[in-house]
Amino acid sequence: MQSIRNIAIIAHVDHGKTTLVDKIIDQAKILDERKERTDLLLDNNDLERERGITILSKNVSVNYKGVKINVIDTPGHADFGGEVERVLKMADGVLLLVDAFEGPMPQTRFVLGKAIELGLTPIVVVNKVDKENCTPDLVHEKVFDLMFALEANEDQLDFTTIYGSAKNGWMSTDWQDPKEDIIDLLDAVIETIPEAPYREGSPQMQITSLDYSSFKGRIAIGRVYRGDLEKNQEYMLCKADGSTKKVRIKELHVFEGMGKAETDKVRSGDICAITGIDDFEIGDTIADLENPEALPRIEVDQPTMSMLFTINNSPFFGKEGKFVTSRHLRDRLFKEMEKNLALRVDETDTEDKFNVFGRGVLHLSVLIETMRREGYELQVGRPQVILKDIDGVKSEPYETLSIDVPEDVSSKAINLVSLRKGDLLVMEPKGDLQHLEFTIPSRGLIGLRNKILTATAGQAIINHRFSEYGPYKGEFAEELKGAIISSETGKATAYAIDRLQDRGRFFIDPNQEIYKGQVVGENSKSDDMAVNLIKGKKLTNVRSSGNDDSVKIAPKIDFSLEECMEYIRADEYLEVTPESLRMRKIDFR
Repeated sequence: MQSIRNIAIIAHVDHGKTTLVDKIIDQAKILDERKERTDLLLDNNDLERERGITILSKNVSVNYKGVKINVIDTPGHADFGGEVERVLKMADGVLLLVDAFEGPMPQTRFVLGKAIELGLTPIVVVNKVDKENCTPDLVHEKVFDLMFALEANEDQLDFTTIYGSAKNGWMSTDWQDPKEDIIDLLDAVIETIPEAPYREGSPQMQITSLDYSSFKGRIAIGRVYRGDLEKNQEYMLCKADGSTKKVRIKELHVFEGMGKAETDKVRSGDICAITGIDDFEIGDTIADLENPEALPRIEVDQPTMSMLFTINNSPFFGKEGKFVTSRHLRDRLFKEMEKNLALRVDETDTEDKFNVFGRGVLHLSVLIETMRREGYELQVGRPQVILKDIDGVKSEPYETLSIDVPEDVSSKAINLVSLRKGDLLVMEPKGDLQHLEFTIPSRGLIGLRNKILTATAGQAIINHRFSEYGPYKGEFAEELKGAIISSETGKATAYAIDRLQDRGRFFIDPNQEIYKGQVVGENSKSDDMAVNLIKGKKLTNVRSSGNDDSVKIAPKIDFSLEECMEYIRADEYLEVTPESLRMRKIDFR
């Protein structure tokens, strides 16, 4: 029986997880060398490639010295923590990647805490030791302190540390002794990560992930916990409500390299994909037909933010999208809930509005961006935090916020966070930057990133993660700018925009189609202002004497999807179509 190791790679966003998986794949020589090669092989979703982050966890498998190593790449961002929590269930050990300059970040604490809770064996990989000003030995100490603070046991605290640079393709037990390859890391995996145990008994497997094929339908993925699973055999599916259902496995696949290989039997300890089972959810257990026993269901942290999703009813409704009705919207949201564990959808008293709950603005924006690329048209309201009543006290979610900024602009960042009721916890130098840590109400983060980046000329590095619920801190004393709203429908003229430029900043170009009630700019004062941008210049047959200078219009402000979501007010909707993002007043007469 082949020896198996199951490892998950966990780290803060952008510390090099997916790059390291590339190097493991190269080392095991599982790709056809004749084919053209791309970087970040596992970030195969368009959104992942564009944003440079991992959103969905994925599996690959490599063979090294006769041992099968199943590698699970996980997302680094707190908003996709639901993905991390469920895939750690499949692993026996973790590779904790830490940047040799930045050290453990808020996200590192979050994912490492989950791994330690599950009793997984860690290997610490101090990555990017080729960076200037990096301090690998200091980072190693900080990781030890973090593990101690997270109450790791003695075996976990006695971890192996490997140093290297995934980008340059080397790993070594000593950072001052660079090697040619990553063999030291693979050796450490085989030596320190416990072998996946073979448990005798009736079969049990928990479904922790799912895939979809247009030919075979839904595919259940998970790790066989006990016994063996066999092709064409009947099993019992144990569901969330305690009910059971008889199912037959049509096809069994194990992971091999970047793909899957069909097999007749899968032993306990290995990760497999099953086709032929319909109507399952993540967390369900496939168990013995005669004596079904369900495994404990996966616990996922609750959402902290909600948004209203509704159909697009603007004057430009149906011009750019393919799926526009409330039925389309409803079906798509409920389909997303099947695989997105940290998401929740509640129906409201009207059939065209849905409350969608998620982990944060990024979590919800990835869903919206995916839907618009699929051809959906919809409107969303302003993100709102979920308030709770805990022991009679009105409570709200708090986040740990860390900001790295040059020292000369650190006071601006502190001031902006203080305005949002944030409290400074840590202030220490880190290389040539100042490292600041705060605790701040989650609602204070909405729209904060842009303000800090503007105030620090784009030099701030900002990270945050949910910490706990605490007492409600009251309203923020912030000066809000009003909106410039179009009072007519038609094409905006350069003449009208030019004459109104001193009143505020515009979000549209000349000749752009706009409609009545659309937010077309930001007023320099605090009240809303309706303007007519359709009006052209009055033409006469008398030549004017030289006062017709050419129109000089400042470039429009371009917002990304997240920036739009954070910018809109409580009385506004964001209209999202495959081609455009438009902000509009909900009731404009």
